[in-house]
Amino acid sequence: MMKLLTVIFRYFVGCLFIFSGLIKLNDPVGFSFKLEEYFGPTVFDIEFLIPTVLPMAIVIVIVEVVLGVFLIIGYKKNLTIWSLLLMIIFFTFLTWYSAYFNKVTDCGCFGDAIKLTPWESFTKDVVLLVMISFLYFKRNFIEPILKPKIEKYVIIFSIITCILITYRVLNHLPILDFRAYKIGDNLIENMTVPEDAPKDIYEYYWEFMDGNEKKIITTNGEYPDVSWDFVKVETELIEKGYEPLIYDFTIEVNNNDLTLEILNEEKLVIYISYNLQKFSKNSIQKMIVSSKKARQMGYKVIGLTASSVEERNIFTKTNNVLFDFYTCDETALKTIVRSNPGAIVLNKGMVIDKKHHIDFLDLNFE
Repeated sequence: MMKLLTVIFRYFVGCLFIFSGLIKLNDPVGFSFKLEEYFGPTVFDIEFLIPTVLPMAIVIVIVEVVLGVFLIIGYKKNLTIWSLLLMIIFFTFLTWYSAYFNKVTDCGCFGDAIKLTPWESFTKDVVLLVMISFLYFKRNFIEPILKPKIEKYVIIFSIITCILITYRVLNHLPILDFRAYKIGDNLIENMTVPEDAPKDIYEYYWEFMDGNEKKIITTNGEYPDVSWDFVKVETELIEKGYEPLIYDFTIEVNNNDLTLEILNEEKLVIYISYNLQKFSKNSIQKMIVSSKKARQMGYKVIGLTASSVEERNIFTKTNNVLFDFYTCDETALKTIVRSNPGAIVLNKGMVIDKKHHIDFLDLNFE
């Protein structure tokens, strides 16, 4: 019985680590944004690590994949299980912290492919922790399944594959796009809330003073019919209502929301840079050339950034950019395209093409 459980846990944990690692390896930039949240001032406040988040993300996910492979083939079982144990303890702490303190609402365990709530992520890691702990105590049942020579080739193949995937997605875009801004999606539809969609349900806790006695009245929003002295009110979300796939994307000009007006353009190209100070200098000329081509073909061309008005004015003037940058939320811009800058081609809200800045000259305007 113990041997059978060891086999089941071994392959389950190994496959899950490979799957989770490959999903994040498909989008290491997105995983690095998640690490940046954890290291930021609102969570652990270790901002000196923020410049290292991308290489750290790449190393973590490659190690995750390789350890999964090691476990399945039975390579160096003591080192493998100890490494898995330390990694899952670290992940379990992070997901518990996220869930308990409600700091990071999506741990990014499976990237954008499978969304888990903080408590679901924590539960998943606790289950894995139990399984890996079991494997530690029953590791004498784990034996290699391949001959040493074949084993070596499998390991080399795994590492090279991870490196090639990393190179591909960092120099272009994720191979698989699971976000609501992928090619073929309609942004207007993904932002729409149906009229009959369920709304958030809150409970309101009203605090009053009746002389020297404190009174708490609970309602669903209406002000209590009492004559006591009001002190304060607190709210609690009881049931989450409908949330559209896109809920934080806006295009603002001088504090005016022009989102739908601009998205309804038949021919629209948006160059995206969440931070103009981090704009890839090597891409400026490609952006200018491709934007001129787009204008010649009748496209409306704009930029979107979270940078200040002063920064964007300096940027456009310094680089002779012939279109204006409008305002959008930084998190939304990071979600749209994993490149700074990146570009997206739209037709009445429908995503026709999306490119990393390296590929600006290949944008599809047909």
